[in-house]
Amino acid sequence: MVKLAHDNDPRHSTAQKRAPMTHPPDENELRDLLNKAKQPAADAMRGHAYYQGKMATLPKCPVRGMEDFSIWYSPGVAAPCQAIADTPAKVYDLTNIGNTIAVISDGSRVLGLGDIGPQASLPVMEGKCLLFKYLGGVDAVPLVLDAHDPQDFIETVLRLQPGFGGINLEDIAQPKCFEILDRLREAARIPVWHDDQQGTATVTLAGLMNALKIVGKAKHAIRLALIGAGAAGVACARLLFAWGVDPAKTIVVDAGGILGKHRTDIGVFSPAWSLCQTTNPEGITGGIPEAMAGADVVIAFATPGPGVILPEWVASMAPDPVVFACANPIPEIWPWEAKAAGAAVVATGRSDFPNQVNNALCFPAIFRGALDVRARTITDEMCFAAAAALADWGTADLDADHILPPMTEMAIYPIQAAAVGIQAQTQGIAQVLMSYEQLIDRAEAMIGAAQAATDVLMNEGCIPPFPED
Repeated sequence: MVKLAHDNDPRHSTAQKRAPMTHPPDENELRDLLNKAKQPAADAMRGHAYYQGKMATLPKCPVRGMEDFSIWYSPGVAAPCQAIADTPAKVYDLTNIGNTIAVISDGSRVLGLGDIGPQASLPVMEGKCLLFKYLGGVDAVPLVLDAHDPQDFIETVLRLQPGFGGINLEDIAQPKCFEILDRLREAARIPVWHDDQQGTATVTLAGLMNALKIVGKAKHAIRLALIGAGAAGVACARLLFAWGVDPAKTIVVDAGGILGKHRTDIGVFSPAWSLCQTTNPEGITGGIPEAMAGADVVIAFATPGPGVILPEWVASMAPDPVVFACANPIPEIWPWEAKAAGAAVVATGRSDFPNQVNNALCFPAIFRGALDVRARTITDEMCFAAAAALADWGTADLDADHILPPMTEMAIYPIQAAAVGIQAQTQGIAQVLMSYEQLIDRAEAMIGAAQAATDVLMNEGCIPPFPED
């Protein structure tokens, strides 16, 4: 079996034991922090130009000589083609479809850039494919569509199904992202997943599971303030409510203020409409400060800060509050400000602060597990299984600054994949039956092979060193 990278002692990686900044920085430290936040963009421009992208196509079969093409192509290839024509399910045995997904976007909501169009979104889609391969062993193909109408988008994706084992939707504007996901999940024969919704919600749930252990509060009893009703916020609400958080103890805030039945500006076809009906039964009005008053937990997917959430609003929360400030590149409130205001646990979307909430912790593994058992869809219960596995691994070093393992903990991906595969079988949506041990072994082999192949390409100079300044 190929060993995973960083596999010598995965529960105690150097990344998890680093000492992130938790104190209020002085003026020079704050300047350095902001400059550090800008550095990846400069490196990205240099690296993307040098490598001309991030993904390429490589063979997985041997080519011992030109005569092998008579096996892999004509005339030999006619035999597997005919076998698939006679028995369509054999496509999973005779091609790579079972390990191949499409990463699809129309470029209508890219990172913090907005509607920049399909071609401009291609670097993000390639990056997603790289994460799928390196962290999940999944072969992913970036596809950007000139199809901004939801119906056109849906029809195009459905027509692509014969060539893929699954679909990852990416960077699609709301509200159409909700319609596209719901309709595709209903109509498609293969799993369709929107990472901005389901992936973000899953890793947020995992973090909250462990944060509540730290503060000793029960999921059904907490008062939750959810700041932001976009794709991430709406998906988090749905998953958290299904897990057991009480919608009647939840206040949701969008750009227009607190949601509730008083919000006549929200139509019945908006995803926020259902939140207006199920949350805030007391009819509280106002904005973020009113939503946070007395809350046990605030989860924010709002505009980048700082200053979107103020320290005095954290101070108005219940004792030992949990603050997830997940905007990038700058969180809605600096972690040291939230801590000084009384927060017991603070999480952000950044790797240089404690408790990074990053959907890359889960989406490669969830697809790995779904593909390995050939699941027909990815259910909320499969997300719960992944979140529970991730949270359980995080308890190895659980404290207020370590509620989630970092991405360098390579063991978290196989265990989530196995949990997802078992859950799919439990729900009767798997077409292949595998034991937990078999799922672990396959995930470790697939991920390990992807990482080993990358190392070989780098060591042999096929991937040249990163360009220096």
